[in-house]
Amino acid sequence: MLDGIKIYSSDSVWCQILTDLGATISDVPDAADVNFDMLKLNLPATPIDIKSAVLAAFNGVDILNQIFGKTVALSPMQARIVILLHKTGGMSGADLRTAMGYAPDAATHTIDTAIYQLRKIFGHGFISNDNGVYRIGRV
Repeated sequence: MLDGIKIYSSDSVWCQILTDLGATISDVPDAADVNFDMLKLNLPATPIDIKSAVLAAFNGVDILNQIFGKTVALSPMQARIVILLHKTGGMSGADLRTAMGYAPDAATHTIDTAIYQLRKIFGHGFISNDNGVYRIGRV
């Protein structure tokens, strides 16, 4: 039901419920797609209520509109990278790979390729790499 969504919750009971619904639990709020603690969920909640609240929060359209000042079409991976970098203020390559579900030392170029594509669309200065830390630059 919530497969592929990283969710943070400080409550162990909610963590178990969210895991049962298929979510991946994050130990750190900034690395999560959704901070469950920040959702305004009316209790008692059905699984459908929980799914609806999580998916509404997971939809990063508002964050992307804030960053770009307009609606943009990005792949899910590109959108997730932009949102993560915006929310955290910057991440090392290893931290970004981990947040995206890869091992920190994975020999994959998927993240690098997505960043390359974003730079190609929005300019090289859009995502900067300062001493190994990726940051959102100018749009």
